Amino acid sequence: MDKSSDVIAEMGLLTLGSRFKRLGDRLQGDVARFFADRGLDIPPSQLPLLVALERAGALTVGDLALALGVAQPGVTRTVGHLSERGLVEVARGEDDQRRRAVSLTPAGQTLVEESRRLVWGGVGAAVAEVCADLSGPLLEQLAGIEAALEAEPLDRRARRLVKDKP
Repeated sequence: MDKSSDVIAEMGLLTLGSRFKRLGDRLQGDVARFFADRGLDIPPSQLPLLVALERAGALTVGDLALALGVAQPGVTRTVGHLSERGLVEVARGEDDQRRRAVSLTPAGQTLVEESRRLVWGGVGAAVAEVCADLSGPLLEQLAGIEAALEAEPLDRRARRLVKDKP
């Protein structure tokens, strides 16, 4: 086997989930670097939970899991991390002590506002650029995304595109 071959890509649709995960991990890493460049100390994967709370107000862990389309144990872990950092607060339900209502703290609200101002536009523009010329079968589109990210990672694209804005 050629040491430079990409087994996951070569296996095609059989390893589609692995390929999506690999691509997702790469994008998360690139975006994390862009967040850090902008002084935001939060993993990008935690931001959707904060945004869900900003949009809906207090939500239970179960409602957050539904809103994010992820498993409840993952939401519970993320809420714990965010609570330790003072970005969310957790209160027991008045009518049912087992239910926990999660809400943004002022620091969490500030972080969402800063991320919206400092990173959303750059990340959105970079992803749009990567995907702009995609067409054809899904596997070809994935190869196009991977090639584009190899040529210029998402964080570098975002920095360039933000600098190019008037």
